[in-house]
Amino acid sequence: MTRAAARPLWLATPSRYAGRSRLHARWLLAVLALLLLVSLASPGNPGSAAVSAGSADQPTEILYDGIVEDIRHGADYYSAAAQALRSAGAPMHPFFAIRLPTLSVAQAHLGQVTSALILYVLAVLTLFGWWNRLRAALPARRVRIVAVLLAATGVASAILGQLVATHDLWAGLIIALSLVSRRPGHWVTAAALGLSAALIRETAALYAIIMMILALLEGQRREATGWAALLVIFAVVVAFHAQAVAGIVGPLDQPSPAWAGAAGFGFAIHAIVAATAWSLIPAAIGALVVTLSIAGWSAWRDPLATRALATIAAQLLLMSFLGASDKVQWAFLIAPIVPVGMVFLPDALRDLSRAALDRRRITVTRTAA
Repeated sequence: MTRAAARPLWLATPSRYAGRSRLHARWLLAVLALLLLVSLASPGNPGSAAVSAGSADQPTEILYDGIVEDIRHGADYYSAAAQALRSAGAPMHPFFAIRLPTLSVAQAHLGQVTSALILYVLAVLTLFGWWNRLRAALPARRVRIVAVLLAATGVASAILGQLVATHDLWAGLIIALSLVSRRPGHWVTAAALGLSAALIRETAALYAIIMMILALLEGQRREATGWAALLVIFAVVVAFHAQAVAGIVGPLDQPSPAWAGAAGFGFAIHAIVAATAWSLIPAAIGALVVTLSIAGWSAWRDPLATRALATIAAQLLLMSFLGASDKVQWAFLIAPIVPVGMVFLPDALRDLSRAALDRRRITVTRTAA
């Protein structure tokens, strides 16, 4: 039996867990406890995933920063990439071993200072987007301030000057901005931003696929068609990219190593910690905070929460099964989204614990006819 929902704590409307049965609530709390326990495990080298965000992506960042400099001095992108990758002994094929030229070419023309300023502006716009989008969900101003401060922990890496050439960081900020821009019936801006993120970092196309699927499930056919069209554009760009890479790869160039296997849920969680300001606290505490933040996203009854949680879950699965110690930078794709979920956690825990501890009994009395 379900019980009446209590008045929300921070949310404007009851959480998804309000009014759950005692058995259901206990099962959900047990699953949460299990996830918290698993999140503390970091397979392989414990320090590889808990490394700071700056050093986690340093080799790749230095490599592509050098490519940007070569383009500024007149080289074309693929020639500069081939020279840099060969000099570093880095893999050059298959084609996805070399990033799409979008970010590097843009930064070469904009300059380092302008690129850094644009990255800062993008981070500020993301924070403003959260503030504006959460206005209806969190009526209390102080709670929205908490939400924005939590979001700031996810975009903190954007203020580090040495990460300007990090593709995943740019794509993650754009994905977050796309999420907060999307509303039922108003999806064009979100879709355009989603395509931009995918053209910077190919793995961001997973976000566009999720948005298309959810639009279909919700009966938003026009929106789903729009996302599908953008994915076709992305596929065409990738095809041209693959052809260009094939033209510069030689028989002696290094291939990309095979997938190392499942790195595990603990690795994925620690990678997210490393990509946020939570890397400044002990790794175990950071892992618990990140896991609780992800759980918090499941409490808000809103299409944005559904999309955010689906995006986070898909990226977690990707990192858990295909990740490795050199793939920590993948966490930047969801780092600006994850911490915001913590603001929904108080309502979720209150509703679940209230239901789990419910000891009400139904007493049947017989009255005289």
